Amino acid sequence: MNINKKELPANEMLTARSDFVTVQSKGKKWVSNGLILQMRKNDLGIIRTGYTVSKKVDKSAVMRNRIKRRLRSVMAEVLPNATNGYDYILVGRKLTLTRPYNDLINDFKWCLKKTELYKK
Repeated sequence: MNINKKELPANEMLTARSDFVTVQSKGKKWVSNGLILQMRKNDLGIIRTGYTVSKKVDKSAVMRNRIKRRLRSVMAEVLPNATNGYDYILVGRKLTLTRPYNDLINDFKWCLKKTELYKK
């Protein structure tokens, strides 16, 4: 099994529903063609990430998991250039599954630039 060295440690993942709801209700949101970025400043000084895909996007759990894997990969590639101290949640859309990978990366970079959190 090939392990991606860019993946974030599990302790920096948002897993509690309350964290997701807090970011959604009190944070900012940017929508692009391939994904939606929700983000909020945290008091921890570290980056925490989360991924979500609703059943409205696809009824199949296999496809939703594939979308989440693509989002994790995009996040791992772009996040080193993001500002620390924020919670980032990527929300999958129908186009996330079929959109070319480089376009997804550009979508995420575009969202970060719009929120002025992209360092490059």
